[in-house]
Amino acid sequence: MLELLPPELPWLLVIAFLAGGIDAAVGGGGLIQLPGLFTALPQQHPALLLGSNKFTSMFGTATAAWRYARRITIPWRPVLLAATAAFACSFGGASAVSLLPREAVRPLVLLLLIAILAYTLLKKDFGALQRPTVVGRRQLAIAVALGGAIGFYDGFFGPGTGSFLIFLFIRFFGLDFLGASASAKIVNLATNVAALCWFVPAGQVLLAIAAPMAVANVAGAVTGSWLAMRGGSGLIRRLFLGLVCVLIVRMGWDTLQSLA
Repeated sequence: MLELLPPELPWLLVIAFLAGGIDAAVGGGGLIQLPGLFTALPQQHPALLLGSNKFTSMFGTATAAWRYARRITIPWRPVLLAATAAFACSFGGASAVSLLPREAVRPLVLLLLIAILAYTLLKKDFGALQRPTVVGRRQLAIAVALGGAIGFYDGFFGPGTGSFLIFLFIRFFGLDFLGASASAKIVNLATNVAALCWFVPAGQVLLAIAAPMAVANVAGAVTGSWLAMRGGSGLIRRLFLGLVCVLIVRMGWDTLQSLA
């Protein structure tokens, strides 16, 4: 085991801590952790790095979800239905990778992110206050549909999943940014577990680095969730807008690169 420990591990632990903190607050930890893995371990197969990223993230996401659930009121019925649908549909998304090139999806995702950014900026009170809706059959059906769509997307492509979840929980269930971020963690946890149901049996996890990174990710998640609950919806709104801008820049650059 010791000979498998890369000299890059200290750097990866810092990356995992930062990713866990950002992901706990507003999602998007994969934007830091996954590129860090690919940069530090370029000799490894991409599937191993993707599986290691999911393994590490699962523990941080679970920690953040648990901490939020103790302090934040979560609408459990629609959230659990969304998580169940996301878990099931993430398998479909993963299997669809071979049917449709991911490059075909990137421009659509870019447009959706720009629309989310514009909507959030123009609607100043968006996510500022809790305006919970009555959860009836229609709302539960929406939760299943949204969870299924997000789960499929996360299994197929992935970037921006947390941002989409936060936006949709505010838009359709009247949550504020803090409540939406907490609810998103439950759904994210389901999609991470679903992905690991494939990665772990296939042996696509580098435990020698994923296990210590998971510890660092959990430490980051504890810190990030504490800062989020202390800063409230105002802080998460600012982090959310910053993350969406980063996603737009990244998607725009990747789109231009694919067209070149």
